[in-house]
Amino acid sequence: MITPMDEAPKSALELAMARLKKQDADAGVIEHPLTDEQKHEIGEVRKTYAAKLAQEEILYRSKVGAAIDFEQRQTMDDHYRRDVERLNHERDRKIEKIRNA
Repeated sequence: MITPMDEAPKSALELAMARLKKQDADAGVIEHPLTDEQKHEIGEVRKTYAAKLAQEEILYRSKVGAAIDFEQRQTMDDHYRRDVERLNHERDRKIEKIRNA
C-alpha cells in the first residue's frame, strides 16, 4: 500500500543520498551500524581533538598578538594552519580506525 508520504516529493539531499546508497550497494560497500561503544569512543576522540584545536588557537592568538613583523606573522599563520590540518587528519584517521574495528 502506498501512503501519501511515499508520494511526497523528495528533496535534492534525499535524492543524492539515495543515489549514493545505490552506488555503494552496486560497488559492494556494506554499511555497518556503529555499536554504542564505537559511538562513545568516537565521541571521546572528537572531544579530545576539539580541546587540542582550541589549545592551538589560543596559543596562536597569543603569539600573533605579540608579532610585529609581517614575515614573522606569516610564519606563525603557516605553522598554525599546518598544525590544525595535522590535528584534523589525526582525528579523522582515529575515527576511521574505530569505525572499521
